[in-house]
Amino acid sequence: MAKVIPIANQKGGVGKTTTAINLAACLAVEGKKVLLIDADPQANSTSGLGILGAERRGIYDCIVNQIDPHEVIIHTELPLLDLIPSHVDLAGAEVEIVNEPKRETILRRVIEPLCPEYEYIFIDCSPSLGLVTLNALTAADSVIIPVQCEYFALEGIGKLLHTIQLTQSRFAPNIKIEGFLFTMYDARINLANHVVREVKEHFGAMVFETMIVRNVKLSEAPSHGKPVILFDPTSAGAQCYTNLARELIARNEALAQTEQSKQEE
Repeated sequence: MAKVIPIANQKGGVGKTTTAINLAACLAVEGKKVLLIDADPQANSTSGLGILGAERRGIYDCIVNQIDPHEVIIHTELPLLDLIPSHVDLAGAEVEIVNEPKRETILRRVIEPLCPEYEYIFIDCSPSLGLVTLNALTAADSVIIPVQCEYFALEGIGKLLHTIQLTQSRFAPNIKIEGFLFTMYDARINLANHVVREVKEHFGAMVFETMIVRNVKLSEAPSHGKPVILFDPTSAGAQCYTNLARELIARNEALAQTEQSKQEE
């Protein structure tokens, strides 16, 4: 059964899409069956995997027109990585579903029949806290929060955590923080190290040990329609996301063992 993990932060430019593409790809390389749902109208996860989404049906059609999600899944270059693409029309979805009953759980109902087919389902959220992002959080088991290593990135964390708490209280009581992920890290910059210390002091074990360094290959890969693990597997960016994938696998295996031990007691 899949673990559903939105990658969310209402601040733009913090590495959500880069993380969605590359973490999903590296998990697929590690042998995990992964689905990536592009829930951002900018459709950068779609184009970043080499898919031209202009004429394709995608997550918009599932949310607004109740299309079977199996009909819109695209198989990518990696055998274990599938994609549900996005389209600019998704920008209007919030207006179109605003009067729908149980509008906050539409995406959960879309995802539910897919869960037995995958081990991880990632949702690349838009840089907002609108209705589509709320749907992603309501469908989630846990959330990955990318944090850019600069001062202004800290400001948005409180708002996002408040939204997650509201989601817990109203729609999804079991949602958890999978982890805070530092992105665009440069050890030579004092401010970056200060931000890392601040977040670790506040959130402790919820912070991933892996940090994503600034890397040219990470920036170049989307223009070639490839995750960095295929574009340049020897690059620092590819190594970072491989390490993150392995850390995520290890965390979840340890969690599963702990839960199994509790059930046996």
